[in-house]
Formats: sequence, C-alpha cells, structure tokens
Amino acid sequence: MAIFKGAGVALITPFNEDGSVNYEKLTELIEEQIAGGTDAIIACGTTGEASTMSEKEHMDVVRFIIDKVAHRIPVIAGTGSNCTATAVELSKQAEEAGADGVLLVTPYYNKATQEGLIKHFTTIAEAISIPCILYNIPSRTGVTIQPETMAYLYKNVKNIAGVKDATGNIEMSTKLMTLVDEDFALYSGDDDEVVPLLALGGSGVISVLSNIAPKQTHDICEKWFNGDIKGSLDAQLKAFPLIKALFAEVNPIPVKAALNLQGKNVGSLRLPLTEASDKTKALLKDEMTKFGVL
Repeated sequence: MAIFKGAGVALITPFNEDGSVNYEKLTELIEEQIAGGTDAIIACGTTGEASTMSEKEHMDVVRFIIDKVAHRIPVIAGTGSNCTATAVELSKQAEEAGADGVLLVTPYYNKATQEGLIKHFTTIAEAISIPCILYNIPSRTGVTIQPETMAYLYKNVKNIAGVKDATGNIEMSTKLMTLVDEDFALYSGDDDEVVPLLALGGSGVISVLSNIAPKQTHDICEKWFNGDIKGSLDAQLKAFPLIKALFAEVNPIPVKAALNLQGKNVGSLRLPLTEASDKTKALLKDEMTKFGVL
C-alpha cells in the first residue's frame, strides 16, 4: 500500500557558510513545501546530501524534519546504506523518531547479486514495522533490482510497499507492474517520467523539481488522479525543459543553485560536490523564468 499518492519532494539540506546544517532555513523550506501542496517529504536522500553526513547528523536532520512536519504529511526517511547493519540501525532510529516510512537505496560500490539484494532488503525490513520503499537507481549504484527480485520482495516481506524507480527503463518498469498487484506503490524517481509511470499504475513521484516548483509538480499528479489526463500530460511537457536543466550537472548541484536563484539562500554543497557552473546557472535562470518560478 502506498505511503502517499502524488508528489513527494526529495528535500535538499540547506547549509550555513561553515558547512553546518541550517535548521532555520530547513524550517522555512518545510513550510513552503507543505503550503505548496507537496504530498510527502523525503528526508536525507541523495538530494539531501546524506552521503556526506555523519550518522548522527543524518538522524538529527531526520528527527528535526519529522518534528517540524508534525504529521501534516508523511515523512519518509532515507536510511539506505551499502552496509546492511548500518541501514538496519538508521531504519530503527527513523521508526523510533516517528517516520512514516523509509527509503532504501540499493547497496552501492560493493553492490550485490540479486540473492544479496533479497537478503539485504529483507534483513532491514524485518527489523522495523513501518513501510519500506526500495530505491532502484543503477546509474548511481551500479546494481539493478530486477523486476522478478522486486516482485519477490514485495510478495514475501510484508512491509516492503514499493519502489522509487529511477532506472529510466520503461520496459523494465512495465514488466515489474505485470508481476505485482494494484497495491504495489510505484514512484517515479525521474521528474521527466512522472506521467509514463502513472500510466503504468504508478502512485506518484519522488521529485527534485518539487524543491523549486512544489505546486506544479503536485499538479501533474493531481490532474492525473482526477482524470484530467491531458492536463497532466501538458503539465509534464511544460516542465520538461526545466527538468533537464535541473540535471545539467549531477544532482543536487543544479537544484541548490536554482533555490539560491530564487533567493532561498540554502548555501553551498559539501565536497566532493561543487558549485554549479556559470553556464548551468544561466540555463537555470532562463528555464525558471520561462516556467514562472523565478
């Protein structure tokens, strides 16, 4: 069963000049997202730069977001790791903090066989009782959850609810949806494929675009679920040039630049990520202006 339907934001983490988390700014971003109609907040994922946080800092941010949201919309904590034991511990802490679910990325660098993926995700899911969304993003991790593996996990582990699909492979996504039932939660992990995955029976998107355009991203999904297929498609196509600009460099470099262009002052990135190039900033400024978010 889907934790949420619609547009969940893969929220950035704002930093102060000294590189520490800017909790005052984080509060502002949370309130802006909720006011903009965002359907869920995903805390400390890739876009939130969790890979550069200590485990303590990671969980401090998760707890802060849960407390500030105060059950107004679901909060899903990014708790994945390439170390199963670490992912178990982070997931337990997220559940104790009140998270509505966890997002578990496939093990990166050390990777895993499909058997290893089954054991990895089963071990984490069985250590907690809240729903788990698996995150299938082979471009970053070097490993793919095959449709048969995902379907096996969904059918055999009671709290594995679905997947954030960033494979960019519609054939694979289609095959997966033939192997699961209607309660399976398929979320697009790519902002340029929201409507195609909704057409396959998807539940929504976990979005980078939502950081700078929460209402517009929410509307793509809401129009679809309300039966306005053409309106949903038109909104998706209108957003396409801006979406491409947001991925002109590795995420979250462009989206943080975009937020700063909006005057949000979310700070810079942690190494090894660096500031967006002048070319990317100019592209973002142009597309954000055309889209009406600047």
